[in-house]
Amino acid sequence: MSIELALPTTHLFTPVSLGPLTLPNRIIIAPMCQYSAEDGCATDWHMIHLGHLALGGAGLLILEATAISPQGRITPADLGLYSDDNEAALARVLAAIRRYSPIQIAIQLAHAGRKASCEAPWAGGAQITPDAPSGWRPEAPSAIPHNPQDAPPTALDSAGLARVRDDFVRAAQRAVRLGLNGIELHGAHGYLLHEFLSPLANRRDDRYGGSLENRLRFPLEVFDAVRNAVPPEIPVWIRVSASDWVADGWDIDGTVALAQELRARGCAAIHVSSGGVSPDQSIPIGPGYQVPFARQVKAATGLPTIAVGLITEPDQAEAIVAGGDADAVSLARAMLWDPRWAWHAAARLGAQLAAPKQYLRCQPSGLRKLFGP
Repeated sequence: MSIELALPTTHLFTPVSLGPLTLPNRIIIAPMCQYSAEDGCATDWHMIHLGHLALGGAGLLILEATAISPQGRITPADLGLYSDDNEAALARVLAAIRRYSPIQIAIQLAHAGRKASCEAPWAGGAQITPDAPSGWRPEAPSAIPHNPQDAPPTALDSAGLARVRDDFVRAAQRAVRLGLNGIELHGAHGYLLHEFLSPLANRRDDRYGGSLENRLRFPLEVFDAVRNAVPPEIPVWIRVSASDWVADGWDIDGTVALAQELRARGCAAIHVSSGGVSPDQSIPIGPGYQVPFARQVKAATGLPTIAVGLITEPDQAEAIVAGGDADAVSLARAMLWDPRWAWHAAARLGAQLAAPKQYLRCQPSGLRKLFGP
């Protein structure tokens, strides 16, 4: 007689729904800029990088911050989704992933705002001046540069706001044509939508500045426009910075107010990060340092909540979801260091997951069965 021992229950490897999208587990690969595109087009680097990550067993892969317009790129080498060429290049990468991996894939749509026109981080990350061959003048809520030495951005007028909204919509429609499973709007890290939220970057005196209600207005208009432009089976959610980590800046109370408005509009989830809008920020970085923000948003709104920020260990991730701090965890640097993080987490926690048939013999002997049928 043979006896099969039941695997212990883990929360990390149970399904979770982001609106209409159900993920097989609660491990998300966070969007990570690669600064390796050509005129906004994905390259062979993206084929290698994303293909590698897609085989690791996570429940969701979110593509890096993808510019909705040339002006919205952080660097000249940012990925974009604003042209037919961009769409075709990304389609090639996605087709290869789809052939070999069942992973759900979302895209983060972004506009860099006043942090646009910069060098790649490995080239120093400084702003490229508007008159340089590879530079352009950024656009933002107000004509206030991110760094004092930077060229001031152009403050968006009503026509500019309408153009940016339309650019988000067009990029979202391209994402739907590409067969992507979800759309994340980038409202964090000091980029355009976050700039509208933060009183440190938004000094407007019109209906888009001043009061909290006014500062929420443009990000909510962008969300509404995208949500209304894509089919209901495509979830739309937002990544936010819960705090600027600067006195008198954007904070958790504003984040909760934003999340409540988003829930009423059909937002599928909220991805809770922090910082990025000011070089004066002072962040108490440590393991899981942003998780308390995710917990506060989840408790106040009931929205499916994704925690991110120095989540590196399987037991740590399990405790976050088991304890109700968040519904899912998002990993970035840990995934670059260990693209098979989800495999190793499953082995540690006694769970099973799917793996490519080409890799089925890689499991070390003596390890409890890791790969499911």
